[in-house]
Amino acid sequence: MGICIIVVPLLFIFVLNNGNPYTKYIVKKHVPNHLEQQGYTEKDLHEQVYVEPKEASHDNFYQGQYKVIFKDESNITYYYGVEKEGKQVKQFCEKETVQNDATEYITTTTKHSESNCTK
Repeated sequence: MGICIIVVPLLFIFVLNNGNPYTKYIVKKHVPNHLEQQGYTEKDLHEQVYVEPKEASHDNFYQGQYKVIFKDESNITYYYGVEKEGKQVKQFCEKETVQNDATEYITTTTKHSESNCTK
């Protein structure tokens, strides 16, 4: 009983600081496979990393997202998520772009936009 009193709060603090490890595993497993199926290789990607947004934005998706910056569009950041039901990977339509040291969000079609992106 004493171990539970110590372990449960520590696990809770860990998840708050680092995100859910299960979500991280799911996202890091499915999104790179999706990008590969889309024809992208490591040479096409400038950056790809798991991120944990501070706010929940899509109820049907796991909280963690995958941030991707392509080498030929280094000023645009794309985000991908994994649906809770069916584990399908979707690109979010809203992308970040940095102009004049300010981050803006765009939803226009760009070079690496997917036609079935999620709003």
